[in-house]
Amino acid sequence: MACAVFGIPQPDLAPRWYDLRLCTERPDPAAPATPTPATAGPDGPGFGFSLRAAHGWDALADADTVIVTSVPDACVTGDREIPPALVAELRRAAAAGARMVSLCTGAFALAAAGLLDGRRATAHWSHTADLAERHPLVTVDDSVLYVDDGDVLTSAGVAAGLDLCLHIVRRDLGAQVANQLARRLVVPAHRPGGQAQFVDLSVPVADDDSLAPVLEWATANLERPLTVEELARRARMSPRTFFRRLQAATGTTPLQWLLHQRLALAQSLLEATELPVEQVGERSGLGSAANLRRHFTARVGISPTDYRRAFAARAAGPARRRPPATR
Repeated sequence: MACAVFGIPQPDLAPRWYDLRLCTERPDPAAPATPTPATAGPDGPGFGFSLRAAHGWDALADADTVIVTSVPDACVTGDREIPPALVAELRRAAAAGARMVSLCTGAFALAAAGLLDGRRATAHWSHTADLAERHPLVTVDDSVLYVDDGDVLTSAGVAAGLDLCLHIVRRDLGAQVANQLARRLVVPAHRPGGQAQFVDLSVPVADDDSLAPVLEWATANLERPLTVEELARRARMSPRTFFRRLQAATGTTPLQWLLHQRLALAQSLLEATELPVEQVGERSGLGSAANLRRHFTARVGISPTDYRRAFAARAAGPARRRPPATR
C-alpha cells in the first residue's frame, strides 16, 4: 500500500513526489536506495516492487514521515516485544518532528514507543481489543477506518491503510492529486476516516442490484439538488431500502455521503480553478457561498478562501526536506 502510493513517481500529478525508503533491522547493502517499481507494461504503469531494504532503523531519524506498516503477530499477542532498537528510533524520529503513521498492526509499535499515549488511535478491528488491553493510555477506536491526530495517524486493516495513504496525499498535495492517483489505483477517491470498519464494500460490485451506477451518476451531477427520493428512484428501490443499502455499503447515510462528495469536489475546484467561491458552491452542489463556507470550515477546519491560499502557497513552496521512510 505505502509503496503503491508513495513509491512510484507521478511527475504529471506533482513535480515533487515522495522519496520512499525502506528500513529494516538488517538492511541489505546491495539493495537499491529506493524501492524499485515494476516496469510499465502495455496496460499501464507497473505497481510491483523490489522490497529489499537498503536502510537500517537509524535512517528513520532523517524522515519527514515514518510509516510502520505492520509488526509480527507475536508482537500483537504479547509473546514477543517490539524490538527495543525500533522503539528507540521511533521515539527519536518523533522527537525530531517526523509525522508518525501506522497501518494495521503497526499501531502496536507506535504504542510501545509511547507515541499514542493520550491519543485516539485505531487498528484492524480484530486487534483493537489487544491494543487497548496492552496500552491502556491509548483511546482505541475500533469503529473507524483511520484516525488523523495531526502528527500521528493510524489506520485499520488493508483497504483502510490505502485510504489513509491517500488521505496523506490529499493533505500534502491536495484533493485533485489524490483523486487522480486513486483513479490510477482503481479505488474510491475519498473514504473519510470516520466511516465504519464493519461495512460490506465501499462501492458495491456492478451487478443488477448494485448501487454503483446511481452513485457514479450522482458524483457526475453534484450540482443538481439531489434527494434521497430521486437517487432511490434511479436505483429502482424504495427510499427506505436505498437508505439501508447505502448505509450498509458505505457506513454512512445518503445525505452525509453526498456532503462528502460535494466537499471533495469543492476542494478540487478550489485547487484547480480560479472560480469565485460563489461558483464553487454552485458547481459542487453546496449552494450559496455562505453554505459552502459553513460546511467547508466545519469539515476541513479553514475557510474555502484560506484553503485556496494555503494550497497555492504549499504548491509553490520548497520540496520537503527529508524523505518519508517506511519500516
